[in-house]
Amino acid sequence: MEYRKKSVVIEATQWFKNGDHPKDDVMRPFEDTGKVPTEPREGAIVRYYRRPEHKYSGDTVCRHCGKILHLHGWIDTLKGGHNVCPGDWIITGVEGEHYPCKPSIFKKTYEAVV
Repeated sequence: MEYRKKSVVIEATQWFKNGDHPKDDVMRPFEDTGKVPTEPREGAIVRYYRRPEHKYSGDTVCRHCGKILHLHGWIDTLKGGHNVCPGDWIITGVEGEHYPCKPSIFKKTYEAVV
């Protein structure tokens, strides 16, 4: 039996660098002091690149996009954390969750709503 994906309108933002996601422009307080920082902080949705389980440095080249990992972001999803390559789309799912999507997959799966 075959199934078709239900038609759902999603919210998506293309990400190129920290601060690109609309929900990442809020300056959050430091957890320990409660003071609001004056310098840029990592976002609430896409955070700075991190891979605690690996020993990769920020100068390591990404096997997906060829850019150094220091230029990448990190996003916590319902299925664990994922790298965000520059150019990936950040999709807000039907439950309000966020996850990255490669541009080639996004183009095949979604079209703009007018």
